[in-house]
Amino acid sequence: MKRYLFFVALATLLACGTLQAKITLPSVIGDNMVLQQQTDAALWGKAEPGRKVTVKTSWNKKTVRTTADPQTGQWLVRVATPAAGGPYEITISDGEKVTLKNILIGEVWFASGQSNMEMPVRGFQGQPTIGGTEAILAAHKERPIRVCNVQKQSSIEVKEDVTCKWEEHTPGAVAATSAAAYFFADAVQAALGVPVGIIHSSWGGSSIQTWIPYEVLKEQFPEVDLGSVEKTHPVKSANHDGCLLFNGMVAPLLPYTIKGMLWYQGETNRGAPDQYIRLQTAYVQAMRDRFQAPDAPFYFVQIAPWPYGSPQSFDCGYFYEAQQKSLETIPHSGMAVTCDVGDYGTIHPSRKREVGQRLAWLALEHDYGFDAIKADAPTYAGVTFQDGKAVVTFNVDNLCLAPIGTPLEGFEVAGEDRVFHKADAMIDGGGFKRVIVSCAEVPAPVAVRYCFRNWCKGSLYNTYGVPAAPFRTDNW
Repeated sequence: MKRYLFFVALATLLACGTLQAKITLPSVIGDNMVLQQQTDAALWGKAEPGRKVTVKTSWNKKTVRTTADPQTGQWLVRVATPAAGGPYEITISDGEKVTLKNILIGEVWFASGQSNMEMPVRGFQGQPTIGGTEAILAAHKERPIRVCNVQKQSSIEVKEDVTCKWEEHTPGAVAATSAAAYFFADAVQAALGVPVGIIHSSWGGSSIQTWIPYEVLKEQFPEVDLGSVEKTHPVKSANHDGCLLFNGMVAPLLPYTIKGMLWYQGETNRGAPDQYIRLQTAYVQAMRDRFQAPDAPFYFVQIAPWPYGSPQSFDCGYFYEAQQKSLETIPHSGMAVTCDVGDYGTIHPSRKREVGQRLAWLALEHDYGFDAIKADAPTYAGVTFQDGKAVVTFNVDNLCLAPIGTPLEGFEVAGEDRVFHKADAMIDGGGFKRVIVSCAEVPAPVAVRYCFRNWCKGSLYNTYGVPAAPFRTDNW
């Protein structure tokens, strides 16, 4: 009997040792994931401290070896990925094998922000996504789009893991993921014909400060309250306090190898446009550093019009301007303009397909070689005033402004009294790169604004259907 109990105990001890030695992986590394093609893609996890770890990839039959940290057991390797394809398998072992299945190689994008990025393909309650039902019903596993939705987690400590799971292109997965990010993936995959993966991490109402690492905020933004992280006072807001969502919802994903970043955020920071330029610039640099992707493209959405309690106020206009100025401070960036797709009754516009497509057009032109389109918004270039009219010139491609021969909405002019009035506007027939603006109530205009109020409706595009960016000619 004693001998039997001895062997039972020994077997239990050996089994426990085996379980402890088994590889553990972060949630973002798993079945169905998409790895960035033609890179050295990062894979990492934990093993028993000091244990040898091997990683074998089925696409080239090669094995990469490393040793788990002798104190923490953490390990990281990089595996060379081929051109897009799959499905493949990856076998990871420290003596006991873990096999990851149904892996695709393609294009990986990280999507983040607040509620307009969070808004799923199925919509919010009482707030539908136009085209969402069709997208859900058309989803099938054979199409190589994969999504990984990061569950909400706010933390004063940097987390090692977060709940998330790579999912195939099924109706349920599509319904639950970010509409803006999904329609981006839909357009990119259709154009490239390769697998596309989206890692989606967003939280409605969040500030940009909460997505920025502590060290960056501490060094560059002394005005940002970090007391909750420094434990000088309790957390005031789970999705506002500095770095809490970076700690909980970004850090656990690092350093997953990505192609680029998508960003739809700003409504919460609307009241501080000048600071936002600095914050967004710092955010992008921090993400590029921590994803170890210094050249990763960054494409963001200019917030959509909404009354914000005062539809005639210019608060949104100043923020639009700040977002556009950040293009000058962030290399390899682009902005999707949405001044034409707002909904007066909700801050969450239903036309997310246009948002995703405009982000995709930026990537397709600037990163994937589709130079037959012009995805950048027409922008204000200059103005002259003559004979009671304003002649506004735009930076626009050779196919020019559109639609010609149609009265344009959203333009206003002011005289020396600085009072703006709704104006008549038409594209000038001499080259189609200028707009003639006039107003009977302002016989001597000195300033022009376009879609600069909280609530507006954009009407000016380039020939490819990309809307012109809001602007003002004054500095009042």
